[in-house]
Amino acid sequence: MPRNHHGEWIWYELLTSDADAAQAFYEKVAGWTIARAVLNGEPSPMDYRILTAPDGQNAGGLMKLPDGAPMRPTWHGYIGVDDVDAAVDAIEARGGRLHMPAMDMPGVGRFAFLADPQGVNIYVMRGEPDERSTAYDRRAPGHCSWNELIAPDDAAALHFYGTLFGFVKEGAMPMGEMGEYHFLRTAHGTEPFGAVMRQQPNQPVAAWIFYFRIADVDAAVETIRAEGGQVVMGPMEVPGGERVILAIDPQGAAVGFVSAPIT
Repeated sequence: MPRNHHGEWIWYELLTSDADAAQAFYEKVAGWTIARAVLNGEPSPMDYRILTAPDGQNAGGLMKLPDGAPMRPTWHGYIGVDDVDAAVDAIEARGGRLHMPAMDMPGVGRFAFLADPQGVNIYVMRGEPDERSTAYDRRAPGHCSWNELIAPDDAAALHFYGTLFGFVKEGAMPMGEMGEYHFLRTAHGTEPFGAVMRQQPNQPVAAWIFYFRIADVDAAVETIRAEGGQVVMGPMEVPGGERVILAIDPQGAAVGFVSAPIT
């Protein structure tokens, strides 16, 4: 299977203050099997854990934040690029900020960690294995199904991600005083993978929010609360009939979940 095109989402990663507690929470809520990564046939020397979806495919990773790190627990997404160094230069030239210079990880690939011009964190990566990532899969349980950007300036975000990664606006849904919900697809895609919306006063942080597909978001509400998380939006039905919730996990990371119907 060919590698991903430039501008496709290829990985999702949770940085958390308590890896064991986060693993227990997500195994119950998302249905993932979570285990320490294996590199070249040996357990990873660092405690990096792989999230495996019900179909046996990798859906993302999980690792503990270093003690004393200023970053709060959060989910990050990796956007695949043809040339990591060129992407870093282009992002910085447009007002982005480099958090971590490009580095190589044998058997994994080359990646860098940055903030876009509005302060939203992203990774750019070119995977080393010449194979396609399936971490994003619109329809598969356990995979990321929707990527939603909350940005102070939605028009500027559309321009930035369009010129850097080839994201294409695919229509929009009016939301009254909240502006428009701009649907996005990749340059090679045929359907939206996510959307951009203007940050609202009740949304304190500009960020990408990732929605993972599970069997039943309504049933998940009770589990999330029982395991120490919060549900801050929903359950609610969105156009097309799917149901979504936005949650805060027990360590404080925002995460979304979505469930059927979808055909």
